[in-house]
Amino acid sequence: MAKKKKSVELSDKKITFSIDKRSFKAIRYYPTAMTLDVMAYDENGEKIGMQNLAFAHIPREVKKMVKPN
Repeated sequence: MAKKKKSVELSDKKITFSIDKRSFKAIRYYPTAMTLDVMAYDENGEKIGMQNLAFAHIPREVKKMVKPN
């Protein structure tokens, strides 16, 4: 049986997106939990910290880059 990946590293792809007035940089994707680890930045570009976002809450264009079908 093939071993499933626990996470997909996205930091090398440099995927960034914005929600409201915050910008996020994708770090890691967890396919089993359908979540995304992101680094959050405020409107001034200052680092807020690492957050875990649900895959359903990210923009459609980013979903296509993270999980291509």
